[in-house]
Amino acid sequence: MNKGPRKTDRLLEGGPAPHPLPTHVAIIPDGNGRWARRRGWPRLEGHRAGTENVRRVVRSFADFGVRYLTLFAFSTENWERPWSEVQGLMDILGEVIEREARELHKEGVRVRHLGRLDRLSQGLQEAIRRSVELTRHNTRLTLNIALDYGGKAEVLQAVRRILADGLDPEEVTEEVFSRYLYTAGLPDPDMIIRTAGEMRISNFLLWQGAYSEYYSTPVLWPDFDEAEVRKALEAYSRRQRRFGRVVEEAPPTEDGGVEAGAPADTRRR
Repeated sequence: MNKGPRKTDRLLEGGPAPHPLPTHVAIIPDGNGRWARRRGWPRLEGHRAGTENVRRVVRSFADFGVRYLTLFAFSTENWERPWSEVQGLMDILGEVIEREARELHKEGVRVRHLGRLDRLSQGLQEAIRRSVELTRHNTRLTLNIALDYGGKAEVLQAVRRILADGLDPEEVTEEVFSRYLYTAGLPDPDMIIRTAGEMRISNFLLWQGAYSEYYSTPVLWPDFDEAEVRKALEAYSRRQRRFGRVVEEAPPTEDGGVEAGAPADTRRR
C-alpha cells in the first residue's frame, strides 16, 4: 500500500477536488451472486471473488487518504438464505480474515468487528479476535467489518444497555447514545456506497448514516476497482453537505471557479 501523499490533488482532471474527500466511507458490497451467475458459476464463487476484492478496495481508499472504511459483510437478515450458501460464505470469510489480516497488518490497517459474535462459529470468532488483536495499534486506516450486523438490532441493544446502566432519561443525549453503539469511538460515515445498482439502505448504519451522502453504482462488487473508487470520490467531492442548513452559494468567477474566501465545504467532523 502506497504510504505517500494523498491522491486528492490528482482526483479530478484540471485540479484538486472542490470539496474535501470523506474521512469515513461505508460500503454495501452487493452483486456477488449476479457476478457469478453471469459466468455460469455457483453463487459461492461470486462471494469468493467479492472477498478477494477487499484488499484492492482498502488499498485504493487508503491511498486517497480515507481513514475509516466500513464493509457490510453479512447482515442479521442473511441468516435466512439457504444454509449451504450461509455455511459456504462463513467458511470463505474465515479463510480470508485469517489470511488477509496479516497482509493488512503489514500495511498499517487496523481491523475492527461490528456486530454480534456469539452466533458465529467458534473458528470464525477466534479468527476475528486474532485479527483485531494483531492490528489493534495500526493507524493507517481502520477497516470495520460489519459481520452479523443489523442497524435495528444495534439500536435495540444500545437501548437495553442504557436501561441496564440505569441512566436518567435526561442524560441520554445523541453523544451518549452513540457510545452504546457498535461504532463507539468512530466518526459517522461521510459517504455510503452501494454496488450493483440497488437503492436500499438494507438496515445498515441507520443511526450513523442519518446525514451520509449516498452513492449507488451499477458495478457489481467483484468489479469495483480503483477506477470505481475514484468515480465515487469524484461524485462526493462535488457535493456540498448542508446538514439541514442553508448555505449561500458563492458567485462563480469568470474562469468557472469560486471566489476566494467562499466556503469550500460545510461538513462536520
